[in-house]
Amino acid sequence: MRMAVVFVMLLVMLTAATVISGSPVTLTLERAFPTNHGVEMNQLRARDLLRHRRILQSSNGVVDFDVHGTFDPFQVGLYFTKVQLGTPPVEFYVQIDTGSDVLWVSCSSCTGCPQTSGLQIELNFFDTGRSSTSSLISCSDRRCNSGIQSSDATCSSQNNQCSYTFQYGDGSGTSGYYVSDTMHLDTIFEGSVATNSSAPVVFGCSNQQSGDLTKSDRAVDGIFGFGQQEMSVISQLSSQGIAPRVFSHCLRGDSTGGGVLVLGEIVEPNIVYTPLVPSQPHYNLNLQSISVNGQALQIDASVFATSSNNRGTIVDSGTTLAYLAEEAYDPFVNAITATIPQSVRTVVSRGNQCFLITSSVADIFPQVSLNFAGGASMVLRPQDYLIQQSSVSSAAVWCIGFQKIQGQGVTILGDLVLKDKIIVYDLAGQRIGWANYDCSLSVNVSAATGTGRSEYVNAGEISGSTSLHDIHKHPKTVFLSLFLALICCFVFL
Repeated sequence: MRMAVVFVMLLVMLTAATVISGSPVTLTLERAFPTNHGVEMNQLRARDLLRHRRILQSSNGVVDFDVHGTFDPFQVGLYFTKVQLGTPPVEFYVQIDTGSDVLWVSCSSCTGCPQTSGLQIELNFFDTGRSSTSSLISCSDRRCNSGIQSSDATCSSQNNQCSYTFQYGDGSGTSGYYVSDTMHLDTIFEGSVATNSSAPVVFGCSNQQSGDLTKSDRAVDGIFGFGQQEMSVISQLSSQGIAPRVFSHCLRGDSTGGGVLVLGEIVEPNIVYTPLVPSQPHYNLNLQSISVNGQALQIDASVFATSSNNRGTIVDSGTTLAYLAEEAYDPFVNAITATIPQSVRTVVSRGNQCFLITSSVADIFPQVSLNFAGGASMVLRPQDYLIQQSSVSSAAVWCIGFQKIQGQGVTILGDLVLKDKIIVYDLAGQRIGWANYDCSLSVNVSAATGTGRSEYVNAGEISGSTSLHDIHKHPKTVFLSLFLALICCFVFL
């Protein structure tokens, strides 16, 4: 897992998607928030920074997952899903991470794995001996060889067992071995649900964890990687002809939350596409320029280009904030500040530019455009690059949500930017598309199989059927960050 989670634990609640050939399937995504755990922005940023160090590292169905929870800058939530593995099936809560490839869960023999979770979820442990369909993956298995090529797997001549070791920049890590077992899926077919469908997948069984992964306050069962390497579940399902090699999400940014996550292509007339940078393990794009109020900033395009020295522009739903390459950060912040009225009071906290606002930010702050190769622009509203903090007297405190990684040339587009948009990861076409969208509305999802069939998927409900998404929202508490907890203290200093 080369780009796994650092500070926002992406937790995923996969309403198990069952796929039959030629039919759509579903997943469920949730986001939970802490209600009383606030930390400073520098801590939240530090967690992102640690996570970013991990960067070192024809289809027949549509899989749709309900999305619950909401993006809240005050209480930084997580998207999570629930996956059912083994026979009989056991449910596991896993983080969703588009910056890594591997699905792994804690094993019954795990050393250092937390036994309880402060997220108000029941932790489970995968036991190969209790699943009648479980089998180990040997070093000679073709799938293991694929994992070795992408650095997702290792092999020991001593026991011929395909294994993995992921070490993260925050000192935490996990190691374990690969197993093959059944993933249970709920299939949507013409508005109804077909049960008892399943697919064999290879996933990691973690038998050792360390660092933050051992802490029970925000413990989950594992991580669900949505990367594009062969070890990812989306690649495995695609190679079996079970799901298309494309997935999409639309995450609601309002207080109601929810959204849609599908293994399939959301079809919408306003979607624009830009090509993926070829031969990259992550979702790298060619960002060419940034415009503020239609004026391009004076930043050399090479600042955003992907290169061997860990530079580039990456789309990552596993990151809460957004990060600009160091050379682009100051021009961006200066351009934003220069456009606002002089009557708006500005304050700086630990390098973060903040503003005291008494009216709507839409009336004060400019529109920003991220301009990519192929002429595709991502239009950002003020709410897509600002974070609302607290209030001081009658003024709301808004801060620049984009961050700078000192000494780093990487640009990362996280949830701050991705929310309230349809995002399509077209792995078959090697492109990513997007469109601003009200994610509370239904979306049209295509299996792209040549059949012409498509399904209408709503946030939390399939059109014409509610049987698939009878899910209750739980106030799952996540020990993640509240930005600028001390903002009220420094504003008047």
